[in-house]
Amino acid sequence: MTTMNFQPIFSKPNKRPILVAGPCSAETEEQVLSTAHQLKATQEIDLFRAGIWKPRTRPNSFEGVGTVGLKWLKRVKEETGLKVTTEVANREHVFEALKYGVDVLWLGARTTVNPFSVQEIADAIEGMDIPVMIKNPINPDLNLWIGAIERIYKAGIRRIGVVHRGFSQHGNSQYRNEPRWNIAIELMRQFPELTIICDNSHICGNRTLLAPVAQKAMDLNYHGLMTETHPTPDTAWSDANQQITPEAFGDLVNNLVLRSVDSDDEMFLENLDGLRQQIDLLDDDLLKLLGARMEVSRKIGEYKKENNISILQPSRWNEILKIAQHKGSEKGLSASFMERYLQAVHHESIDQQNKIMNK
Repeated sequence: MTTMNFQPIFSKPNKRPILVAGPCSAETEEQVLSTAHQLKATQEIDLFRAGIWKPRTRPNSFEGVGTVGLKWLKRVKEETGLKVTTEVANREHVFEALKYGVDVLWLGARTTVNPFSVQEIADAIEGMDIPVMIKNPINPDLNLWIGAIERIYKAGIRRIGVVHRGFSQHGNSQYRNEPRWNIAIELMRQFPELTIICDNSHICGNRTLLAPVAQKAMDLNYHGLMTETHPTPDTAWSDANQQITPEAFGDLVNNLVLRSVDSDDEMFLENLDGLRQQIDLLDDDLLKLLGARMEVSRKIGEYKKENNISILQPSRWNEILKIAQHKGSEKGLSASFMERYLQAVHHESIDQQNKIMNK
């Protein structure tokens, strides 16, 4: 893995939360300037965001106003003093954005998923001193996300941040894009100096969940938020359901509870250390139990091999999952956690039995 030394994107690296706000799409000059002035009056934001080019799932959807919108962002800078950012998806976008003085570029999820597109952008900005934010890819692939970071880093860019906007998922969910916090947490573990922003708008897909998702991001020690704001959200040309007014955004930020990363309180540290030791002992017990479970799985594999029975028994798996989710709920464990846990255990059991079958 490439060793990377990141620099802060923002001039105030210790400020928390870093705030990025503005409309999903730049629609009209009046709409862009109105949003910017309202945000300026309501909340001290670090970056004003607006989509100029909008890659949409369906080609008959609104796909952005194009280069003309960059003139509006330039006016935002002149009239409010706010720094501005927009999404770029190819070389031409980069050149146009820089020509109009865009301060920070960001790569969207549909771009991050394509190494060819990321490399094209990396080549376009090579040797420049321009901050870049990289959204997670649409699919839950940590290596793909890291790969995009590495490509931008190899272009000589050091002021790099990431934006967690959630991942596509199959099936029903309360979220537009499933957060899968564990993937972002692992990225933070591997690169603790990397600035990480939570795009609560794209995770939620609706206004009602914006505040709790923003709070969870702060509880997980994220550096900031990217939230879509619009003077009249219900009339927005794109993603109307997830946008809020600048005033509502101000309320959301003011109601956040910001927690310290650590403490020098001796009693707190002593109690915390005791609880962590309990966790370590329980983890040891869990590993012993999992080892014992796999030993039984291997015995089952031997028995299936002797009797020429296939490894996978779908009806048995469905039965185990249903019972476990019921029992898990009685102990305060969510159905989604139980499914992820059992899938991991089940896959390992299949691998263990497969090795026996193919000796």
